Amino acid sequence: MNLVICLLVARGYVPKSRIRRIVGGYGDQSDEAFDRMFERDKDELREVGIPIEMGSNDPFGDEEPGYRISRHEFELPEIHLEPDEAAVVGLAARVWQHSALAAATSNALVKLQAAGVEADTRALGVVEPRVGGEEPAFWPLWEAVRDRQPVRFPHRKVSSSEAMTRHLQPWSVLSWHGRWYVLGHDTDRDAPRMFRLSRIVGDVEQDGRPGGYEVPPPEEIRAAAANLVPPEPRDLPTARVRVRHGSGHTLRSRAVHTEPAAEPGWDVVTVSYSSLRRLTEDVAAHGADAVALEPEELRAQVIEWLGDVAGAVR
Repeated sequence: MNLVICLLVARGYVPKSRIRRIVGGYGDQSDEAFDRMFERDKDELREVGIPIEMGSNDPFGDEEPGYRISRHEFELPEIHLEPDEAAVVGLAARVWQHSALAAATSNALVKLQAAGVEADTRALGVVEPRVGGEEPAFWPLWEAVRDRQPVRFPHRKVSSSEAMTRHLQPWSVLSWHGRWYVLGHDTDRDAPRMFRLSRIVGDVEQDGRPGGYEVPPPEEIRAAAANLVPPEPRDLPTARVRVRHGSGHTLRSRAVHTEPAAEPGWDVVTVSYSSLRRLTEDVAAHGADAVALEPEELRAQVIEWLGDVAGAVR
């Protein structure tokens, strides 16, 4: 991903020597190891359809040749997804704009500019979905799942004002009706448990060595999640939102009904919600690609939210 960002935002060809200094993970390698990693990464990107061009910014060919990704060849044409496909894409997209990726992107841009490479930040729009995993515990738990890292964290039940320290071997981070949960083996209870991330009221801390436990097979994890998810909400209020074609996948994934809008290029989705505040943020986060229609309270809150944002950036 760092290599894609580096080559995509550069306005010209980036020499291999600069790529080595800019892209994380390359700079501390030996010459031989760097060459192997760079060739492997280029091959992997090309295998998934990302075109990497080689050329020179010098018409006389005196400069070191470099690499770039042409934005118009990288961008995908309009894709039409089935509702279940859009739901998966929308869920995956929540990870992309998390602060960890934002930091990696910022570091890549700073390094490019420090190395004298002119960067086009607008090019990041093609690899930067607009939805983020906003819970503070999200990324530490995501990394713990990846590394099989036991953790502990203070968690407060909805029925209690005091937090309890939980000790968990995380298996998966998952979303259910717009809420994020971590699923794993609770070592205090010696049983699978699932905890909502918004009720984690402190830091997620390491509680053992990485790789310190085995993760069950995927089918066992799915079965545990099915047994532990909260009851499906019933009789929830609904809202209607106009969503532009090709966008708003997180809203579409929650839709109980979708119909073409009177305006060409738009659909009207009906979504159920348990928190008007959260739905307001979800709609407003899509900017010009989503318009709240009803209830009027939602529409008013979205307008107010966007007004506050506009005032903050003036």
